[in-house]
Amino acid sequence: MNDGKRQLILGGARSGKSALAERRAAAAADAGQRIIYVATAEVRDTEMARRIAHHRERRPPDWGLVEAPLHLAAALRAHAADDACLLVDCLTLWLSNLLFAGAAARQAEAGTAIDCPLLRDETAALLEALATLPGRILLVSNEVGWGIVPMHPVSRCFADEQGRLNQRVAAACDNVTLVAAGLPLRLK
Repeated sequence: MNDGKRQLILGGARSGKSALAERRAAAAADAGQRIIYVATAEVRDTEMARRIAHHRERRPPDWGLVEAPLHLAAALRAHAADDACLLVDCLTLWLSNLLFAGAAARQAEAGTAIDCPLLRDETAALLEALATLPGRILLVSNEVGWGIVPMHPVSRCFADEQGRLNQRVAAACDNVTLVAAGLPLRLK
């Protein structure tokens, strides 16, 4: 099941990070914990609908499902319990939702400093919740900082905010794993 009540699993696109998180959740289920999948994605086009369907098909039917595209900390607080394992997939889509639901994307596009209460408050709430929640929490996130610096200001804002979020969540977790080519590398 791997050790640590709070686990962050990082990787690139199609690296195997979600599959690893699902295996860890399955091990928690074998140990008697209820599994609640916390989905952050929203269906906005047919390609995303296919991705979501693929993830649904992989999950056992007895796992619970909570959709939390914006208010992740509130969802975690509502469902965390000593006998539960919450699998959050993923922080990257959640961050993207926050950037576009709040003012951050518009501010980046305009070239102004980012001052987005939704982004600030929701990320602070997540970090506060991680420190106090009962049960096991598995968080999946993309590592997006290894490529070139994006040309578009919104893309640069996203890469910067994702890097900051990953660092803060990693510091709050007991265990951090990087996945590349389906192979996990324990970082913390």
